[in-house]
Amino acid sequence: MVLFHLLNRGVDKRKIFLDDKDCLRFIHDLFEFNDTAPADANFHRHTQQMMDIGRPSFEKKRRGRKLLVQLHAFCLMPNHYHLLVSPIVEDGIPQFMKKLNMGYAKYFNERYERVGALFQGKYKSVPITTDRHFLWIPYYLHFNPLDLNFPEWRTQEIKNKSKALEYLKTYRWSSHCDYAGIKNFPSLTQRGFLLDFFGGEKGYTKSLTQALGSFDAEMVEGMTLE
Repeated sequence: MVLFHLLNRGVDKRKIFLDDKDCLRFIHDLFEFNDTAPADANFHRHTQQMMDIGRPSFEKKRRGRKLLVQLHAFCLMPNHYHLLVSPIVEDGIPQFMKKLNMGYAKYFNERYERVGALFQGKYKSVPITTDRHFLWIPYYLHFNPLDLNFPEWRTQEIKNKSKALEYLKTYRWSSHCDYAGIKNFPSLTQRGFLLDFFGGEKGYTKSLTQALGSFDAEMVEGMTLE
């Protein structure tokens, strides 16, 4: 299995998620477009129904789907997103990303009455080919929200690890909570592979805590957009 770190951000570094509704829409798109079948033309009507953590809509449609990719982990930030995926079918990643970026951009432009490109360009795709990259990339994705309140995590100068970890539990727009055993969007990601590596939810939580004070950004190649 080859994993890929996929990332993209708004054109001119603009925000692409302005409120919870935008984030929920993108979460829904991650689920809806990860299917070899055409997307339901009316799926935008269901976005408001997902306010209850998104589980009901996902559970109804999970059966009978043929995935394009395994979505191992994700994180949404105000002006960009990160995905950790592995392809299931041939050209699964480009098919998925085309539907995802085009679908969300169409929604965003309609909602905010704008025209033109929403994203900086074609998404960046970085294959995970080294052990150290594989080891650190899940932490990197899930630590990203700390930029909003604890930016010193990137320089290993974080003073209150407990407070930072509690903050991560409150951030809905990543897969961290589901890896830690806190149900958030449990049907969205395929977590078995990484949880086996970490030794389950408790092992993940323990290793994440240890990594917070020792994270070395140089260990994760290609994790940012130029």
